[in-house]
Amino acid sequence: MKVASQKEVAADFAQYVKAIKQGPVIVTSKGKPVVVLLRSGSEDDLERLLKGHSPELQSILHAARKRFREGRGIPHEKFWKEVEAEKTRKSSKRRRTEKNGRTKR
Repeated sequence: MKVASQKEVAADFAQYVKAIKQGPVIVTSKGKPVVVLLRSGSEDDLERLLKGHSPELQSILHAARKRFREGRGIPHEKFWKEVEAEKTRKSSKRRRTEKNGRTKR
C-alpha cells in the first residue's frame, strides 16, 4: 500500500494508476487520508464497489438491520430457501425466453 499527497498524485497521475496494480494508494490532503485509489479487476468488481456505497442500498441495509434487531428478521434457512426459489424462477423464465425468443406473459 502506497501513500501520497494530493499534489503528488496530481503531478503524476499516470504513475499512481500504474502503482495501484501493486495495491491501493491512499491519497492525503494536509496529512489526512481523503481518497483511496483501487484497481478494478473487472466490471463486476466495479459494480459491486459502487453498489456497496449506494445511498439507496445503505438505506435498505439500515432498515433491515433495524428490523433484525427488533426481532423481525427471518431465519437463515428460510432466507436461503427464498433465494433458491427466486434463482429457480429466474432461470425458468430465462429458459422460456431462450426457447422461443420472447418472454411468456
